Amino acid sequence: MRYLYSALFYLLLPIIVVRMLWRSRKAPAYRRRLAERFGFFHGPDSVASDKVIWVHAVSVGETLAVAPLIEELLDTCPQHQLVVTTTTPTGSERVEALFGDRVFHVYSPWDMPGAVRRFLSRVRPGLLLVMETELWPNMLHYTHRSGCGIVLGNARLSARSAQGYSRLTSLTRDMLQQLDVVACQSEADGERLVTLGLPRPRLQVTGSIKFDIDIDENLRAEVGALKQSLDRPVLLGSSTHASEEAIILDAFAIARQSIPDLLCLLVPRHPERFESVYQLCLARGLMTARRSMGERVSEGHQVLLGDTMGELRLLSGLASVCVIGGSFIEHGGQNVLEAAAWGVPVISGPHMHNFTEITERLTSAGAMSKLNGADELAPAVQSLLEDASRQAAMGAAGEAVIAANRGARDRLLALIKEQLGGA
Repeated sequence: MRYLYSALFYLLLPIIVVRMLWRSRKAPAYRRRLAERFGFFHGPDSVASDKVIWVHAVSVGETLAVAPLIEELLDTCPQHQLVVTTTTPTGSERVEALFGDRVFHVYSPWDMPGAVRRFLSRVRPGLLLVMETELWPNMLHYTHRSGCGIVLGNARLSARSAQGYSRLTSLTRDMLQQLDVVACQSEADGERLVTLGLPRPRLQVTGSIKFDIDIDENLRAEVGALKQSLDRPVLLGSSTHASEEAIILDAFAIARQSIPDLLCLLVPRHPERFESVYQLCLARGLMTARRSMGERVSEGHQVLLGDTMGELRLLSGLASVCVIGGSFIEHGGQNVLEAAAWGVPVISGPHMHNFTEITERLTSAGAMSKLNGADELAPAVQSLLEDASRQAAMGAAGEAVIAANRGARDRLLALIKEQLGGA
């Protein structure tokens, strides 16, 4: 099955390259460093293969989630070289901003035998840490065959995704059997993986590292100063996707009828959409400040556009109410914990299947409202913004859920060090 998969990948390669070049019209970074996708790059300085830890994160969200763990590895395993790969330019930018030359960063190779083998020959990892469900047949096959240990960290698998994997039974089983340790977010995720072929002894339920959110005093001080300068209630649209900004702006317009000083803070998920979201706001006659331009938010502004990268945690701290992007379309939602960590009540649409466990914990605790559709958003936002005591209660519930579920990062770190031989 893997041979058929590889042949299909090679056949589709021209389409993949054209699609990347097409995306590069709005995001030029997609056409840069293209050779790295084929495994052509200068590897890190010579180092023994058992001293190289390869950490694979996909984009910004996974990079930010694994960043504290990388910091721990840098501190406690100084004899190891860390190689961090991503698949998107935004993820690449975050790695470089967070770690600079303390890690070796390169794009992950496309999942073709030649590209993966070239990558491995240049990096020579002794341990691969893959985050969440980023499973690629050739990546896992050739990494396992090289003798490199493989840990799947913060693993999650929704029922919908499990159905998809079940259609490729032999390919999925082979991938799962090449994993040495799987650190799952929940029992349900683990059971789905075992059903698909993961050997049960390799399963560990560690919880989600996304609960291990660090908000230091400097960040709290920065948020406090920004809130004081705004001195207004804020409706946050967090990690929004195409069409969701319009939904949130509709709800914002209705809420402003009773809360005239309300400010809408929009943070689109993808940077290539920043300009189109800005133009949408202007087309609606909304005076809009752009965070990237350092524009001061005056009393006349109705919208603040969060068109910067890596600031979602900071901007979440400004919110009175947070609406989660990716949940009003069939994307599966985005991370709700950035807002909950600040004690901000959360509202989502019906599509949160990528965060099922987290959503269930927050909703059952009363920290989050999950709506059935976009038509419910305006009344939900308005009623919550008009009820300060309910805002406070939901916010406190969210903080309590996060406090009760911390510790996954330390458990995952222990498993990694066990694979490293106690290093």
